[in-house]
Amino acid sequence: MISTVLDQLQRPLRDLRISVTDRCNFRCGYCMPKEVFGRGYDFLPKDDVLTFEEIARLARVFAGLGTEKIRLTGGEPLLRRQLHRLVSALATVAGVHDLTLTTNGSRLLEEAKSLRDAGLRRLTVSVDALDDEIFRAMNDVDFPVHRVLRGIEAARAVGFAPIKINMVVKRGVNEDQILPMARHFRGPEFILRFIEFMDVGNTNAWRMEDVVPAAEIISRLTAEIPLEPVAANYPGEVARRYRHRDGGGEIGVISSVTQPFCGDCTRARLSADGRLFTCLFASTGVDLRSPLRAGASDTDLAELVSGVWRARTDRYSEIRSSATVAQPKAEMSLLGG
Repeated sequence: MISTVLDQLQRPLRDLRISVTDRCNFRCGYCMPKEVFGRGYDFLPKDDVLTFEEIARLARVFAGLGTEKIRLTGGEPLLRRQLHRLVSALATVAGVHDLTLTTNGSRLLEEAKSLRDAGLRRLTVSVDALDDEIFRAMNDVDFPVHRVLRGIEAARAVGFAPIKINMVVKRGVNEDQILPMARHFRGPEFILRFIEFMDVGNTNAWRMEDVVPAAEIISRLTAEIPLEPVAANYPGEVARRYRHRDGGGEIGVISSVTQPFCGDCTRARLSADGRLFTCLFASTGVDLRSPLRAGASDTDLAELVSGVWRARTDRYSEIRSSATVAQPKAEMSLLGG
C-alpha cells in the first residue's frame, strides 16, 4: 500500500535519483574538474558502494512512499558493470511508472541495446557542444563528440525516442553552440534541454558571471527559431518547455539560478554510498546503507526515509546568496545531477 509523505512545504516524494557510481571517465569543469579529481583522487571503495540488490530494495521502499519516477545517474552510470541487471530489477518495481537514465554517451554505442532489452524506456544524454574542439575541451579528456553522436544514433535504432539531450551552458565557453544544438537536435526524436551553469559542489569555481540566463538562451533561440511555450507535463517539472511552431520538436530551459523552481521540487537523491540527500545543493545526507546492512526491515527503512522527508525544508535556489554559495556542498559526481 502506498503511503504518500509530504515535506514541510507540502511537496510529495515523487522522484528518486540514484547515483550508481561516483566515478566518471570525463572531467567536465562544472562537475569533476581534473585539478581536483585527478589520478590521486580517492573514489569510493567498492564495498562502500550499494549493490544492485540493495538499490532495488531501497527503490521498493521509496515506491511505497509514493515515488513514481527513478532516474539512474552517476558519476557516469554506464561505467557500472552489467548495469542492465539493475535496470531489469527496477523495471518491475510496483508503483514506478518512469525509469530513465542520464549518461555522457561515451559507452552508449555498446550499452544501448542491453539497457532497452532490460526495460529502460527513457534516456537522457549530456552533449555540451557539437563543435569537436569545444566538446573535447569541456570533457577535458579529449573525447570526440562524434562517438557520443554515434551512441545516440544507436539508442534511436533500438527504440529510444524521444531522447533528451542536456546542454550545460557556460559563458565564454559554449554559448555559441546554442543555435547549432537547436538545429541539430530538431524533430520529434529529441527533446533538447539547456541548463544554466549551477553552483553544485565545491570544486567547479562557479561565478554568477559565468551563467547564461535562461531568458538570454530563449532570446538567442527565438532570433532564428519561432517557438511557443508549452504547459508542464506534471507538477514539479524542472524545465520550462517550448516547441517549434512548425512542429519541429521541443526545447526546454532549466533555470535553477535565475528562475528557481524549489517550490514544487519533489526530488530526492540516493548517493552511490547509500546516503539520502533531499536537495542537489545539500551539505550532508542521511545514511541508509548502515541500517540496511545491519538488518533493518523495510518498515524500519520506510520510517527513516519518511522521517527525513517530512522534516525537509530545502529551497536553496530560492535563497541563494553569497553566504549560501560559500557553504559546503556534496559534489554532483557523488549524488547525481
